[in-house]
Amino acid sequence: MRNENARGTLRGTGVAVGAALGLAALLAAPATALAAPVTPVAAGALLEPPHAHTGHGQDSVRYVSIKGCRPKGGEPRPCGAWRVVMHSGARGTLPDAQTIARDAKGRKATGVAAPVAVSGNGQRLAYYTKQGRLALRALGGGVSLLPENALPKVAQYETMLRLSDDGSRLAVSFSGDKARDTRVFDTGTGERIGTIPSAYELKGFSADGGEVLAGSEDDEGSQILVAYSDAGQELTRVTPPQLVASNGPQALSGDGRTVAALVAKRSLALYDMATDQVTARLKVKLPAGDVEMVDWTGPSQVTVHLVGYHASKPDTVSIAQIDTGTGKVTIRDRYALLKDTFVFAACGG
Repeated sequence: MRNENARGTLRGTGVAVGAALGLAALLAAPATALAAPVTPVAAGALLEPPHAHTGHGQDSVRYVSIKGCRPKGGEPRPCGAWRVVMHSGARGTLPDAQTIARDAKGRKATGVAAPVAVSGNGQRLAYYTKQGRLALRALGGGVSLLPENALPKVAQYETMLRLSDDGSRLAVSFSGDKARDTRVFDTGTGERIGTIPSAYELKGFSADGGEVLAGSEDDEGSQILVAYSDAGQELTRVTPPQLVASNGPQALSGDGRTVAALVAKRSLALYDMATDQVTARLKVKLPAGDVEMVDWTGPSQVTVHLVGYHASKPDTVSIAQIDTGTGKVTIRDRYALLKDTFVFAACGG
Protein backbone atom coordinates (compact mmCIF):
# COMPACT_ATOMS: atom_id res chain seq x y z
CA MET A 1 0.00 0.00 0.00
CA ARG A 2 1.30 3.44 -0.82
CA ASN A 3 1.02 6.94 0.60
CA GLU A 4 -0.64 7.15 3.96
CA ASN A 5 -2.81 10.27 4.20
CA ALA A 6 -2.38 11.11 0.54
CA ARG A 7 -4.79 13.65 -0.88
CA GLY A 8 -5.86 14.19 -4.47
CA THR A 9 -8.47 13.96 -7.19
CA LEU A 10 -8.92 12.20 -10.50
CA ARG A 11 -8.78 13.91 -13.86
CA GLY A 12 -11.05 12.97 -16.72
CA THR A 13 -13.80 11.02 -14.93
CA GLY A 14 -16.42 11.00 -17.66
CA VAL A 15 -17.27 7.42 -18.70
CA ALA A 16 -20.01 5.77 -20.65
CA VAL A 17 -22.89 4.33 -18.62
CA GLY A 18 -22.28 0.91 -20.16
CA ALA A 19 -18.66 0.89 -19.01
CA ALA A 20 -19.64 1.89 -15.48
CA LEU A 21 -22.29 -0.81 -15.29
CA GLY A 22 -19.88 -3.41 -16.63
CA LEU A 23 -17.36 -2.49 -13.95
CA ALA A 24 -20.02 -2.66 -11.24
CA ALA A 25 -21.00 -6.18 -12.31
CA LEU A 26 -17.38 -7.24 -12.51
CA LEU A 27 -16.64 -6.02 -8.98
CA ALA A 28 -19.77 -7.58 -7.52
CA ALA A 29 -18.85 -11.15 -8.48
CA PRO A 30 -19.39 -13.71 -5.71
CA ALA A 31 -16.57 -15.21 -3.67
CA THR A 32 -15.54 -18.85 -3.69
CA ALA A 33 -13.25 -20.58 -1.23
CA LEU A 34 -9.97 -22.08 -2.35
CA ALA A 35 -9.25 -25.48 -0.86
CA ALA A 36 -7.01 -28.39 -1.81
CA PRO A 37 -7.36 -29.92 -4.29
CA VAL A 38 -8.47 -26.91 -6.31
CA THR A 39 -9.07 -25.86 -9.85
CA PRO A 40 -7.18 -22.65 -10.65
CA VAL A 41 -9.36 -19.59 -11.10
CA ALA A 42 -9.35 -18.96 -14.82
CA ALA A 43 -6.45 -16.56 -14.46
CA GLY A 44 -4.70 -17.34 -17.70
CA ALA A 45 -7.64 -16.17 -19.77
CA LEU A 46 -8.22 -13.10 -17.60
CA LEU A 47 -4.79 -11.58 -17.21
CA GLU A 48 -3.37 -9.44 -19.99
CA PRO A 49 0.35 -9.56 -20.82
CA PRO A 50 2.39 -7.37 -18.44
CA HIS A 51 1.54 -3.68 -18.79
CA ALA A 52 -1.08 -4.07 -21.45
CA HIS A 53 -3.20 -1.79 -19.28
CA THR A 54 -5.84 -1.40 -21.95
CA GLY A 55 -6.56 -3.18 -25.19
CA HIS A 56 -8.32 -6.23 -26.54
CA GLY A 57 -11.52 -4.88 -25.01
CA GLN A 58 -10.16 -5.23 -21.48
CA ASP A 59 -9.66 -2.44 -18.95
CA SER A 60 -7.38 -2.52 -15.90
CA VAL A 61 -7.11 -0.95 -12.46
CA ARG A 62 -5.14 2.26 -12.23
CA TYR A 63 -5.42 2.58 -8.45
CA VAL A 64 -7.69 2.00 -5.48
CA SER A 65 -8.45 4.70 -2.94
CA ILE A 66 -10.21 5.07 0.36
CA LYS A 67 -11.90 8.27 1.49
CA GLY A 68 -10.68 10.23 4.49
CA CYS A 69 -13.30 11.61 6.89
CA ARG A 70 -12.56 14.06 9.69
CA PRO A 71 -14.77 13.73 12.78
CA LYS A 72 -15.47 16.93 14.64
CA GLY A 73 -12.34 17.93 16.48
CA GLY A 74 -10.51 14.78 15.40
CA GLU A 75 -7.92 13.55 12.93
CA PRO A 76 -8.80 12.21 9.47
CA ARG A 77 -9.65 8.52 9.34
CA PRO A 78 -10.57 6.06 6.59
CA CYS A 79 -14.26 5.71 5.82
CA GLY A 80 -16.55 4.28 3.17
CA ALA A 81 -15.68 1.55 0.70
CA TRP A 82 -12.49 1.01 -1.25
CA ARG A 83 -12.95 2.77 -4.58
CA VAL A 84 -11.53 1.32 -7.79
CA VAL A 85 -10.41 3.73 -10.52
CA MET A 86 -9.77 2.15 -13.91
CA HIS A 87 -7.47 3.33 -16.70
CA SER A 88 -10.54 4.06 -18.79
CA GLY A 89 -11.84 6.45 -16.12
CA ALA A 90 -14.59 4.07 -14.97
CA ARG A 91 -15.06 3.75 -11.22
CA GLY A 92 -16.41 1.08 -8.92
CA THR A 93 -16.08 -0.13 -5.35
CA LEU A 94 -14.98 -3.28 -3.53
CA PRO A 95 -18.14 -3.86 -1.49
CA ASP A 96 -16.77 -6.95 0.24
CA ALA A 97 -13.42 -5.43 1.24
CA GLN A 98 -12.46 -4.51 4.79
CA THR A 99 -12.15 -0.74 5.15
CA ILE A 100 -10.73 -0.19 8.66
CA ALA A 101 -7.95 -2.54 9.75
CA ARG A 102 -8.69 -4.94 12.61
CA ASP A 103 -6.37 -6.19 15.32
CA ALA A 104 -5.59 -9.85 16.02
CA LYS A 105 -8.83 -10.17 18.03
CA GLY A 106 -10.99 -8.65 15.31
CA ARG A 107 -11.39 -5.21 16.87
CA LYS A 108 -11.34 -2.15 14.61
CA ALA A 109 -8.20 -0.03 14.66
CA THR A 110 -9.78 3.36 14.05
CA GLY A 111 -7.61 5.58 11.91
CA VAL A 112 -5.82 2.78 10.02
CA ALA A 113 -6.93 1.48 6.62
CA ALA A 114 -6.95 -2.26 5.98
CA PRO A 115 -4.24 -3.42 3.54
CA VAL A 116 -4.91 -3.84 -0.17
CA ALA A 117 -2.71 -4.52 -3.20
CA VAL A 118 -3.00 -4.18 -6.98
CA SER A 119 -0.95 -6.24 -9.43
CA GLY A 120 1.40 -4.42 -11.77
CA ASN A 121 -0.78 -5.10 -14.79
CA GLY A 122 -3.89 -3.95 -12.93
CA GLN A 123 -5.72 -7.26 -13.40
CA ARG A 124 -5.74 -8.60 -9.83
CA LEU A 125 -6.42 -7.23 -6.37
CA ALA A 126 -5.72 -8.70 -2.94
CA TYR A 127 -7.48 -7.56 0.25
CA TYR A 128 -9.19 -8.64 3.46
CA THR A 129 -12.92 -9.26 3.34
CA LYS A 130 -15.25 -7.95 6.02
CA GLN A 131 -15.21 -11.48 7.47
CA GLY A 132 -11.44 -11.28 7.86
CA ARG A 133 -10.55 -13.67 5.01
CA LEU A 134 -7.81 -12.87 2.52
CA ALA A 135 -9.40 -12.43 -0.91
CA LEU A 136 -7.99 -12.51 -4.44
CA ARG A 137 -10.01 -10.83 -7.15
CA ALA A 138 -9.31 -11.32 -10.84
CA LEU A 139 -11.06 -8.78 -13.04
CA GLY A 140 -13.91 -10.56 -14.76
CA GLY A 141 -13.27 -13.80 -12.89
CA GLY A 142 -14.84 -13.40 -9.48
CA VAL A 143 -13.28 -13.58 -6.02
CA SER A 144 -11.43 -16.47 -4.40
CA LEU A 145 -10.78 -16.76 -0.66
CA LEU A 146 -7.57 -18.20 0.73
CA PRO A 147 -7.99 -20.91 3.39
CA GLU A 148 -8.81 -19.60 6.86
CA ASN A 149 -5.47 -20.81 8.17
CA ALA A 150 -3.47 -19.23 5.32
CA LEU A 151 -2.14 -16.51 7.64
CA PRO A 152 -1.27 -16.39 11.33
CA LYS A 153 -3.65 -14.51 13.60
CA VAL A 154 -2.10 -11.06 13.50
CA ALA A 155 -3.39 -7.52 13.26
CA GLN A 156 -4.26 -6.56 9.71
CA TYR A 157 -2.19 -3.39 10.11
CA GLU A 158 0.84 -5.62 10.72
CA THR A 159 0.52 -7.31 7.31
CA MET A 160 1.68 -6.06 3.92
CA LEU A 161 0.24 -7.50 0.71
CA ARG A 162 2.25 -7.48 -2.49
CA LEU A 163 1.25 -8.96 -5.85
CA SER A 164 3.65 -9.85 -8.62
CA ASP A 165 3.53 -7.86 -11.82
CA ASP A 166 1.35 -10.42 -13.61
CA GLY A 167 -0.77 -11.13 -10.51
CA SER A 168 0.18 -14.81 -10.39
CA ARG A 169 1.93 -14.53 -7.01
CA LEU A 170 1.01 -12.91 -3.71
CA ALA A 171 3.52 -12.25 -0.93
CA VAL A 172 2.32 -11.46 2.58
CA SER A 173 4.91 -10.04 4.96
CA PHE A 174 4.53 -9.10 8.60
CA SER A 175 5.72 -6.43 11.01
CA GLY A 176 5.21 -6.25 14.76
CA ASP A 177 7.13 -7.58 17.75
CA LYS A 178 7.08 -11.24 16.73
CA ALA A 179 9.21 -12.22 13.74
CA ARG A 180 7.27 -14.12 11.08
CA ASP A 181 8.33 -15.50 7.71
CA THR A 182 6.97 -13.90 4.56
CA ARG A 183 4.50 -16.25 2.87
CA VAL A 184 4.25 -16.61 -0.91
CA PHE A 185 1.02 -17.87 -2.52
CA ASP A 186 -0.03 -18.99 -5.99
CA THR A 187 -3.04 -16.77 -6.70
CA GLY A 188 -4.57 -19.27 -9.11
CA THR A 189 -4.78 -22.09 -6.56
CA GLY A 190 -4.43 -20.31 -3.21
CA GLU A 191 -1.61 -22.70 -2.32
CA ARG A 192 1.28 -21.43 -0.22
CA ILE A 193 4.29 -22.30 -2.36
CA GLY A 194 7.14 -20.80 -0.36
CA THR A 195 8.38 -18.75 2.59
CA ILE A 196 11.08 -16.11 2.95
CA PRO A 197 12.90 -16.06 6.32
CA SER A 198 11.69 -13.42 8.76
CA ALA A 199 15.22 -12.01 9.09
CA TYR A 200 14.87 -10.50 5.61
CA GLU A 201 12.68 -7.59 4.54
CA LEU A 202 10.64 -8.18 1.42
CA LYS A 203 11.58 -5.77 -1.36
CA GLY A 204 9.41 -7.24 -4.10
CA PHE A 205 8.99 -9.78 -6.86
CA SER A 206 11.15 -9.97 -9.95
CA ALA A 207 9.59 -8.78 -13.19
CA ASP A 208 8.25 -12.24 -14.09
CA GLY A 209 7.22 -13.20 -10.54
CA GLY A 210 9.57 -16.19 -10.48
CA GLU A 211 11.90 -14.71 -7.88
CA VAL A 212 11.72 -12.54 -4.77
CA LEU A 213 14.21 -9.88 -3.65
CA ALA A 214 14.78 -9.46 0.07
CA GLY A 215 17.27 -7.56 2.20
CA SER A 216 18.78 -7.27 5.65
CA GLU A 217 21.89 -6.01 7.45
CA ASP A 218 24.83 -8.00 8.73
CA ASP A 219 26.44 -7.60 12.16
CA GLU A 220 28.54 -4.70 10.88
CA GLY A 221 25.58 -2.80 9.48
CA SER A 222 26.27 -3.59 5.83
CA GLN A 223 23.30 -4.34 3.61
CA ILE A 224 22.71 -7.88 2.37
CA LEU A 225 20.60 -8.63 -0.69
CA VAL A 226 19.21 -12.11 -1.26
CA ALA A 227 17.34 -13.42 -4.30
CA TYR A 228 14.97 -16.31 -3.61
CA SER A 229 12.86 -18.41 -5.91
CA ASP A 230 9.13 -17.98 -5.40
CA ALA A 231 9.27 -21.35 -3.62
CA GLY A 232 11.67 -19.90 -1.05
CA GLN A 233 14.92 -21.40 -2.31
CA GLU A 234 17.91 -19.10 -1.83
CA LEU A 235 19.46 -18.33 -5.22
CA THR A 236 22.03 -15.57 -4.65
CA ARG A 237 23.31 -13.74 -1.56
CA VAL A 238 25.49 -10.63 -1.87
CA THR A 239 26.77 -7.61 0.01
CA PRO A 240 26.26 -5.01 -2.75
CA PRO A 241 28.50 -1.97 -3.26
CA GLN A 242 27.59 1.25 -1.49
CA LEU A 243 26.14 2.74 -4.67
CA VAL A 244 23.42 0.09 -4.61
CA ALA A 245 23.17 -0.43 -0.85
CA SER A 246 22.61 3.26 -0.10
CA ASN A 247 20.10 3.97 -2.83
CA GLY A 248 16.67 2.73 -3.79
CA PRO A 249 14.05 1.52 -3.97
CA GLN A 250 15.71 -1.57 -5.41
CA ALA A 251 14.02 -3.90 -7.90
CA LEU A 252 14.90 -7.28 -9.39
CA SER A 253 14.81 -8.04 -13.11
CA GLY A 254 13.10 -11.07 -14.60
CA ASP A 255 16.55 -12.66 -15.04
CA GLY A 256 16.64 -13.10 -11.26
CA ARG A 257 20.06 -11.42 -10.92
CA THR A 258 20.02 -7.81 -12.15
CA VAL A 259 19.08 -5.22 -9.53
CA ALA A 260 18.04 -1.67 -10.42
CA ALA A 261 18.58 1.09 -7.85
CA LEU A 262 17.56 4.70 -8.34
CA VAL A 263 20.31 7.10 -7.26
CA ALA A 264 18.86 10.38 -5.98
CA LYS A 265 16.50 10.58 -9.00
CA ARG A 266 19.50 11.52 -11.15
CA SER A 267 20.73 8.14 -12.32
CA LEU A 268 19.77 4.48 -12.46
CA ALA A 269 22.37 1.94 -11.34
CA LEU A 270 22.23 -1.65 -12.60
CA TYR A 271 23.95 -4.30 -10.49
CA ASP A 272 24.56 -7.95 -11.34
CA MET A 273 24.20 -10.07 -8.21
CA ALA A 274 25.84 -13.08 -9.88
CA THR A 275 29.09 -11.28 -10.74
CA ASP A 276 28.96 -8.63 -7.98
CA GLN A 277 29.46 -5.90 -10.55
CA VAL A 278 27.73 -2.58 -11.29
CA THR A 279 27.07 -3.04 -14.99
CA ALA A 280 25.65 0.38 -15.83
CA ARG A 281 24.92 3.81 -14.40
CA LEU A 282 22.53 5.77 -16.57
CA LYS A 283 21.75 9.45 -16.24
CA VAL A 284 17.99 10.00 -16.10
CA LYS A 285 15.66 12.97 -15.88
CA LEU A 286 12.50 12.16 -13.93
CA PRO A 287 9.36 14.21 -13.24
CA ALA A 288 8.91 16.07 -9.97
CA GLY A 289 7.63 14.09 -7.00
CA ASP A 290 8.65 11.60 -4.34
CA VAL A 291 9.68 8.16 -5.61
CA GLU A 292 7.15 5.57 -4.41
CA MET A 293 7.83 2.47 -6.52
CA VAL A 294 10.53 1.12 -8.81
CA ASP A 295 9.70 -2.00 -10.85
CA TRP A 296 11.20 -3.88 -13.76
CA THR A 297 8.49 -4.03 -16.39
CA GLY A 298 10.41 -5.70 -19.20
CA PRO A 299 13.85 -7.10 -20.06
CA SER A 300 15.19 -3.57 -20.62
CA GLN A 301 12.59 -1.38 -18.93
CA VAL A 302 12.29 -0.02 -15.40
CA THR A 303 9.15 1.84 -14.34
CA VAL A 304 9.13 4.50 -11.63
CA HIS A 305 6.08 5.86 -9.79
CA LEU A 306 6.41 9.38 -8.36
CA VAL A 307 3.88 11.22 -6.20
CA GLY A 308 3.59 14.99 -5.99
CA TYR A 309 2.07 16.33 -2.77
CA HIS A 310 0.24 19.66 -2.99
CA ALA A 311 -1.30 21.82 -0.30
CA SER A 312 -3.88 23.61 -2.44
CA LYS A 313 -4.61 21.12 -5.22
CA PRO A 314 -4.96 17.35 -5.63
CA ASP A 315 -1.90 15.16 -5.20
CA THR A 316 -0.63 13.77 -8.49
CA VAL A 317 1.03 10.58 -9.71
CA SER A 318 3.54 10.40 -12.58
CA ILE A 319 4.70 7.10 -14.07
CA ALA A 320 8.02 7.14 -15.93
CA GLN A 321 9.52 4.31 -17.97
CA ILE A 322 13.33 4.12 -18.25
CA ASP A 323 15.04 2.32 -21.12
CA THR A 324 17.92 0.52 -19.39
CA GLY A 325 19.94 0.45 -22.60
CA THR A 326 19.87 4.20 -23.33
CA GLY A 327 18.53 5.90 -20.20
CA LYS A 328 15.71 7.46 -22.21
CA VAL A 329 12.70 8.36 -20.04
CA THR A 330 9.13 8.14 -21.33
CA ILE A 331 6.14 9.33 -19.32
CA ARG A 332 3.57 6.53 -19.50
CA ASP A 333 0.84 8.05 -17.37
CA ARG A 334 -0.08 11.06 -15.25
CA TYR A 335 -3.15 11.42 -13.06
CA ALA A 336 -4.50 13.15 -9.99
CA LEU A 337 -5.88 11.22 -7.05
CA LEU A 338 -9.42 11.61 -5.86
CA LYS A 339 -9.33 14.78 -3.77
CA ASP A 340 -10.63 13.13 -0.57
CA THR A 341 -8.13 10.25 -0.66
CA PHE A 342 -6.86 9.09 2.75
CA VAL A 343 -4.62 6.35 1.34
CA PHE A 344 -4.25 4.64 -2.02
CA ALA A 345 -2.60 1.67 -3.71
CA ALA A 346 -1.57 1.85 -7.37
CA CYS A 347 -0.80 -0.75 -9.98
CA GLY A 348 2.93 -1.37 -10.00
CA GLY A 349 3.97 -1.35 -13.63
